[in-house]
Amino acid sequence: MTEFTIKNADTVLTMDDGRRELKRADIHLKNGVIAEIGQNLPDRGEIVLARGCVVTPGLVNTHHHLYQTLTRAVPGGQDALLFGWLQTLYPIWSRFGPEEMRVSAQIGLAELALSGCTLSSDHLYLYPNGARLDDTIEAAAEIGLRFHPTRGAMSIGESEGGLPPDGLVEREEIILNDCIRVIDRFHDASEGSMCRVGVAPCSPFSVSRELMRDSALLARDKGVMLHTHLAENDEDISYSLEKFGCRPGQYAEDLGWTGDDVWHAHCVKLDGSEIDLFARTRTGVAHCPCSNCRLGSGIAPVRAMRDAGVKVGLGVDGSASNDSGNLIVEARQSMLLQRVARGAAAMSAREALEIATRGGAEVLNRPDCGQIAVGKRADIAIWDISGIESAGSWDPAALLLAGPMKVRDLFVEARQVVRDGNLLTLPLDMLIATQQRLVSKLME
Repeated sequence: MTEFTIKNADTVLTMDDGRRELKRADIHLKNGVIAEIGQNLPDRGEIVLARGCVVTPGLVNTHHHLYQTLTRAVPGGQDALLFGWLQTLYPIWSRFGPEEMRVSAQIGLAELALSGCTLSSDHLYLYPNGARLDDTIEAAAEIGLRFHPTRGAMSIGESEGGLPPDGLVEREEIILNDCIRVIDRFHDASEGSMCRVGVAPCSPFSVSRELMRDSALLARDKGVMLHTHLAENDEDISYSLEKFGCRPGQYAEDLGWTGDDVWHAHCVKLDGSEIDLFARTRTGVAHCPCSNCRLGSGIAPVRAMRDAGVKVGLGVDGSASNDSGNLIVEARQSMLLQRVARGAAAMSAREALEIATRGGAEVLNRPDCGQIAVGKRADIAIWDISGIESAGSWDPAALLLAGPMKVRDLFVEARQVVRDGNLLTLPLDMLIATQQRLVSKLME
């Protein structure tokens, strides 16, 4: 059924233009959109009782590597910095194929859904043994999440001074041609789109200057967004200064990698001039706090970015560098880290939740998502605050201070994906069993 009326929610955190917080409110979902918001609405479609619940827009994940869901907590990479971590995992990833890509995406997207996420990007930059971006796109359709996959790439292997092994890099002509193929086949620019495709060379240290520039030209010719990693840690900055003679922000600007159609992952080490550049050009940032902690990369200057007007969303990053794909946990971590860096008043629970919803939608250029308002897409998360996690809370709407880490119900495009904490679209026990079989094979 694609018509529902959510009834009598304790609080609705709309994240609309007025940032309204509604009490004892109803929401009518129909034909993919939010049709009406108010009190005592007529019962239409299936009734979802929300007493004892907080309702928010669906969370938006702006950076992930879904394929990494099969390589959590790999011993050799548990305590390594970024470059050493990558060198540990590249040989394992080189053994992946289409099944590994599809199953890892299913598991990762299911985990995101259970944490309240309705829209996720993905950055897939390696394609061993016949794997294609198509594998993850099919997985997202099966789980039922709105998806923004990016066709990533690596073109400079170890023999040419790059970080990845030669077996995981591709010729740049093949990369660009496949970008055109997946855009033409899957990209839907319309309002309410369930799949938009981006172009995403992996990082400045794994592709050539020419591929960065050509990717930007291709993306703008096709009208799609650009994504890559930037300024992730001190090693990243040193590499940029040594190889390019400039900081990452300058390198990005010189190659056409700033603008409203660009978002960069991490940006932990942006300096003041780079923050100003991103604000001026409306370049977005995917903030990945848990991964940044896990790899010892540092605390991204999110407070300074937000104050300057930079678009900031959240990303769980890959499960090999986070080990979790829980987006509501990511929002809490973002809030806490800004307080560690800047003091207890640096970021409120409500602002962190705004970054996780409306903020992410703005980064991905999805004004139709990320807020609860009439005419916006019916992407809704319902959080049960009657349990032990919220017991004693004086402000139930402050979910990130005292609230559940798992969603009760989730709607995407007015279709129910999670009900009573259970994924409806695919059987989780089957997915987990398949994942265990694949991991066992990789460990042989």
